[in-house]
Amino acid sequence: MIKIFLNGEEKILECEMSIAELTESLALDIKKIAVEKDREIVSCDQFSQVILDEGSRVEIVHFIGGG
Repeated sequence: MIKIFLNGEEKILECEMSIAELTESLALDIKKIAVEKDREIVSCDQFSQVILDEGSRVEIVHFIGGG
């Protein structure tokens, strides 16, 4: 098991995983979010290649439409 920080809160994962796997497990639409890992923006085409490991700090922001 590994510990990451997701939006400032501690989260325990069973093992290392990609951002794509994390967003899928959280049922997030990748077209409507922005992700930052360890203070660096990650483009959605990199989600499957960027691996979350022990101590990773992840921020996920949702886009919300309005008028």
